Amino acid sequence: MTEQFTPGPHSVALDLTGRTALVTGAASGIGRACALRLAAAGAKVRAVDRDAAGLDALQETRPGAATQPYPLDLTDPEGLDAVERAAAGADILVNGAGIQLVRPIEEFPPDGFRRIVTLMLEAPFRLIRGALPHMYEQGWGRVVNISSVHGLRASPYKSAYVSAKHGLEGLSKVTALEGAEHGVTSNCVSPAYVRTPLVEQQIADQAAAHGISADRVVTEILLADSALKRLLEPEEVAESVAYLCTPEASFITGASLPLDGAWTAH
Repeated sequence: MTEQFTPGPHSVALDLTGRTALVTGAASGIGRACALRLAAAGAKVRAVDRDAAGLDALQETRPGAATQPYPLDLTDPEGLDAVERAAAGADILVNGAGIQLVRPIEEFPPDGFRRIVTLMLEAPFRLIRGALPHMYEQGWGRVVNISSVHGLRASPYKSAYVSAKHGLEGLSKVTALEGAEHGVTSNCVSPAYVRTPLVEQQIADQAAAHGISADRVVTEILLADSALKRLLEPEEVAESVAYLCTPEASFITGASLPLDGAWTAH
């Protein structure tokens, strides 16, 4: 039987007092969990998302935490200059925003492909570009990119998502090579399916389409290649992000940490 995750007290010892962290996709899911985790460690968090209401709800969750909402649409190519400026002065950058669209390549809308790559590859590039000068100047910085098992393995019908995540893995490695002499680490955290609103909707849709239970969708369809047959919790991903920000992780850079239940062990 697969061990279940029970959220509890934060286990990674981390003090980020005086640090500024920028987290994208902060209104829900993994980004939200990362924003809350880094705020709990004492960081001032710039919470970036296009969902202004979700950012307001984030602040209400931890009213005493130093979270600053930054409503921005990272899918707008014309707005990427503002995205880059938002990263200036950040000590920690977590690129967590993402969307999904599932279609065969011959039916995949080019504008949809472009939108996903803009959000999940070009926007992280611009954010890293905006954050690095400050990180280099102070000789310390942490870039954590929320990749995916699909940054390491492909699946059919997800051409844009897989392309963007594979590109993000490469961008993260280049950032690690360039940032090493400046005290900046860059890594990917690459989870399998996480219990987020986006995934929960996919489960419901597939259960209805196949006429099976939600549990069977998870174990037989989503996690067919995973040895562990459960969804990850956003807080588990956030703890891995927190560890990569600790002094003990200063020699981990250019890496990809698979949180995939042995998916990539095949």
